[in-house]
Amino acid sequence: MSKMRKISKILITLTLLSPMVAQANYAQRKDVQEFIDKMVKEHDFDRAVLNQWIAKAKRLDGVLEAIKKPAEKTLTWKQYRPIFLKQKRIKLGKEFMKKNAALLERAEKETGVSKNVITAIIGVETYYGRHKGKTAVFDSLMTLGFDYPPRSKFFRSELEHFLLLAREVDIDISSIKGSYAGAMGMPQFISSSYRAYAVDFDGDGKRNLWDSTADVIGSVANYFKKHGWRRGGDVVHRARVKQKPENATRNKLKPHTSIGEFRQQGIVTDKAYADDVMVTLVTLEGDDGTEYWFGLENFYVITRYNHSALYAMAVYQLSQELEK
Repeated sequence: MSKMRKISKILITLTLLSPMVAQANYAQRKDVQEFIDKMVKEHDFDRAVLNQWIAKAKRLDGVLEAIKKPAEKTLTWKQYRPIFLKQKRIKLGKEFMKKNAALLERAEKETGVSKNVITAIIGVETYYGRHKGKTAVFDSLMTLGFDYPPRSKFFRSELEHFLLLAREVDIDISSIKGSYAGAMGMPQFISSSYRAYAVDFDGDGKRNLWDSTADVIGSVANYFKKHGWRRGGDVVHRARVKQKPENATRNKLKPHTSIGEFRQQGIVTDKAYADDVMVTLVTLEGDDGTEYWFGLENFYVITRYNHSALYAMAVYQLSQELEK
């Protein structure tokens, strides 16, 4: 190969690699420097320290792939339900409840949130703390905040909260692992939720959602209480339809129509609810075909944890199994 051809090949290679290098070194990007400016100005962070942290951040292409196809958007109820209603998950949930009975009773008494639902959330999220995630949260939030345009605003906000949280609870940002979307600990709180809803339930002066089961139980209960959980209220109830409703495939999560109005449309349930009770109609494709459910206010509260009807139904049905 001639000397000129070698030089040409090297230049082409460098040209192809340069975008990857630029993306990998976030500290050199203008949008990242603007974020650093904001953290210094608004929150009094040390610019040199931030630059040092961010220069080490890695772009995680696997995270960008994962966020495009979450299970809640790609699976049917028939496929989704068996993941969370396995006998082993139910068995371990009952063991978790027995081991932490006093804490769960206290949380239910203080917040009104069912101990079965609290346990089911922890069971669905991390298999009762066994699977807390292996992705570097800082790298994940950097990747999603600066290389995922559809939700960059949200994830930059979460990155801001993560840095503030690290300072507040004194954690090393490089050591924190979680989900691909930056959720952390046994209950998989995102950073803004951690700061807003995590509580010190064991009284040691810290809010530790990684190692303190008490703090985890108290924080999940507090999350639901703050989002409007109704003590003793129903979550969902099976509905029967005389003909397929026009909006059957539109699973609005928030209750929007009264039981009385649905009854006039020929959509009924066996439980005698008052006509003015507001519900949403949830439709799911199960083992035996289409299922119809009335989702009440507590169903909507569960979806504040994860904005998915499939998720809320999995949590509810697991909680019912734990109650047996």
